[in-house]
Amino acid sequence: MRHARPTDLDRIETLLVELRSMPQLTERKRGIFYRGSRAFIHFHEDPAGMFADARLTENFDRFDITTTAKQKAFVKALRDHL
Repeated sequence: MRHARPTDLDRIETLLVELRSMPQLTERKRGIFYRGSRAFIHFHEDPAGMFADARLTENFDRFDITTTAKQKAFVKALRDHL
């Protein structure tokens, strides 16, 4: 599993736009979001699909965001957490 490349991030641009609208998050580099001074979300791609790692606990939790439905579930989990 590798970190998402710009072309991978292009495929989830709608999700990135939604994350950018959350005032608790700051995008320091495209596709890398911070909450305060700590890294909070970043993305990976592999043959199984696209994944988001989000720090909803002390460690990062992995979320499958390959489909639009899974992206919506991820955003809901984030909103519930924030």
